[in-house]
This record gives sequence, structure tokens and C-alpha cells, in this order.
Amino acid sequence: MTVPVILPFSLIGKAVAKVTRARGGHGSALPGLVVERLSPHFLRNILAQLPHGVVVISGTNGKTTTTKMVVEMLRHSGLRVFTNDSGSNFTRGVVSSALKYMHGVSLDADIAVLELDEAHGVHFVAEVPPDYTLLLNVFRDQLDRFGEIDTTARLLGTIAQATRRQVVLNAGDPRIAGLEDGLTVPVGWFAAASSLREQFPTDDELRGVVDAVEPASAGAVQLVGLDGADAVYEINGSALPVTLSVFGSHNALNGAAALALVKAVLGDGFDAADMVDALSSVAPAFGRGEVLHIGGRQIRLTLVKNPSGFTLSLRGASTSPTYVAVNDASADGRDVSWFYDVDFGALRGNELVFVGGIRAYDMALRLEYDGVSVAGVTTDTATGLAQFLQASDGVDGQIFATYTAMLDIRKICQDAVKQ
Repeated sequence: MTVPVILPFSLIGKAVAKVTRARGGHGSALPGLVVERLSPHFLRNILAQLPHGVVVISGTNGKTTTTKMVVEMLRHSGLRVFTNDSGSNFTRGVVSSALKYMHGVSLDADIAVLELDEAHGVHFVAEVPPDYTLLLNVFRDQLDRFGEIDTTARLLGTIAQATRRQVVLNAGDPRIAGLEDGLTVPVGWFAAASSLREQFPTDDELRGVVDAVEPASAGAVQLVGLDGADAVYEINGSALPVTLSVFGSHNALNGAAALALVKAVLGDGFDAADMVDALSSVAPAFGRGEVLHIGGRQIRLTLVKNPSGFTLSLRGASTSPTYVAVNDASADGRDVSWFYDVDFGALRGNELVFVGGIRAYDMALRLEYDGVSVAGVTTDTATGLAQFLQASDGVDGQIFATYTAMLDIRKICQDAVKQ
């Protein structure tokens, strides 16, 4: 590995990022795309330098929040961590993030912790086999991209097969647990205890099919208690209570996943009590239950992108004013028929539900079928947000938004705070 192999391409990528930002763009993926085209093995060359290797986190739901948990715990342990915190979980996004961590020809990091899209993760591991992999779950998501759910499971299986040191799996998801078969590396586990299983339905259970799942116990990190933000994790036979800063029961289970992965990475250096304490201070990732402060009120912003995630988020919904913003751009998924697999009963009786975004009228119709009254509908995300804020009149509220709508809303709110 020589300077000429890496340095010119890193300089080009940084220049593209600078120009993109100057033109008003976010600069998250384009620099990586340019570098990938010029140097196909750029990522493999720079990640090969890391003394503690590469960690991959994938699955349908929870990747961003779980990655943030893992990164912050590993940093708490003293490691310098490179991660694709731009929110782009394609390989080009990883390259773009890497450019920001580079000094000359080297990454300023000991380990890489990377959130990867299920399909693009397959291409990544073909170029860069990970040392550790965490696979969270499999749900029906963006079927226009992935096809059926078993196709998604096979993609994740390919990532697991490419892993060199250890794979961590969800014992409560049969499609994920089944990926253990044929693996030649050690397997670690995370799970919710049997008493909590009904709070974490699998994809099949959401459709009325009962899964006979027995969470693995030997060495597993288990979520054994949950009451609001108060969770209890069982690690190596010890029960460790913690109050989480993240929102929702699903993120409590993500915490178990993150702890299991950090346990695998740190090995004998893993201090369970210390890591659980570090987990308690992890704030929500952007748009994943993040709280925005607008005009003296608190607005919780939650990303929704598939039936399971939306349903679980609604279980934690309040009766406060609500805005649902839905787009169908490529990053959201073109097929919005998944709306009909979501149970919107939690919003029934709420008189301040507003709907916006490109597919606002589709969502308003869906809500009508579930007996939810809609106070306002508009295909313009900004207009819908303004109607929601005006009607809530200073009261705290909640927003559920698909990916591109979430980005738009977040920017509008941030700009409003700056003014």
C-alpha cells in the first residue's frame, strides 16, 4: 500500500465534497461515488490499515440507532472509531465518510463500525470481508427493491458468510437465527426474554403467524425487563438495570444487540456494567425518535419506512398533535402499499392529525379506513408542517415521516431555530 495508491483519490474526493457543500448539497454520497469510479479498491485499501478491523451492522430495522450505540460504547472503551455517520448506508456513503477521517493516506481510527443496507452490504463484503457482523432482523421492506422477505434474509446470509471472526444474531427472529447454519465462525446472540417477546413481534407474527422462538441462552445478551425508558439487561448471568435516553421499546432491544456486538469486539476487555452505563447516555440518532425544540415545544421526529417499524413506533405514540409525512422518492421506496399493513389504531380519537408529503392523500385514505380523523391534508411537506405547528399552538407533538420527508422536516425545523 503506497501513497500514490490512496492520496490522489482522497484529495479528489475531498475536493468534490467541498464543491458539493458550496453548491448547497449535503455532500454525503457524491464524493464517494466519484472516488469509487476512479479507484474501485480505495475502500479495501484504507480499511485494511485498521488494527481492530471492520464491523458491519445490517438488517431491516434499527441499523442507524444500533450503530450509534456501538460507536459510542467503543469510544467510551478508548477506541478511535470510524463510522459512516452521514446516514448513507451504501458503499459510496462509506467512502464519503472515510474521506472526512483521513489524514494523508491513513484513517484516524482503530476500528470501523459501518451501517450497511442489506443489498449493498453484499457488494461491500465481497470487497471488504468484515471481522464482525451484527444482523438485527428481517421485515418486509421496500419490496420493489428486495422482492420477497426470504430474498432479504439470503442477502444477510451472504454478509454473515463473509465474516471472519464472529457473527452476532437475533435469537428472536427465526430468519436471522437460521443463518447460524453453515457458519464457520463463532456466533453470539441477543434476544428479548420470553416474558417480553410479545412486544417484539417478528414479521410473520405481525401477520398472525405464531413463531415458536426460544431465545438462545448460552452467552446471549438478553433484555429481561422493560418499563418505559427503564430496561434491564442480563449479561453473563448478571442483571444490569439502566434508564435509556432513546425512545421506544424497539430501541431497548437494539441496546441488547449493541451490547452483544461490543462484547464480541472487546472480548476479555468487555466490562458489562461500564458498557451498560455508557449505553444509558446514547441519544437518539437523527430522525429516530429525535426531539426537536421548536417555539418552546418539544416535537418527537420518528422515521418510518415499513409496516413493522411504523407499527412499533405507533405503540409508543402519545395522544398529542400528530403529523404524518409520506413521500415515495427512491430513498423512501416507490411502493406505498405497505401502509395497509400498519395498525393506526393508536391515532384513533386524536383530533389533531395532519398528513403531508407526496403521497399524503394515499395516507389520508388509509387513516380513514382505521377510523382516524384527519384535520388537514397537503402534498407539500412544508405546508403540512406549518399547519401542524399552528394547530398544536405551543403544545408538544409528534411527527412520523418517511426518509426524504424526515430530511425535509428536519432542515425546516433547524432553519427555523437559527432565525
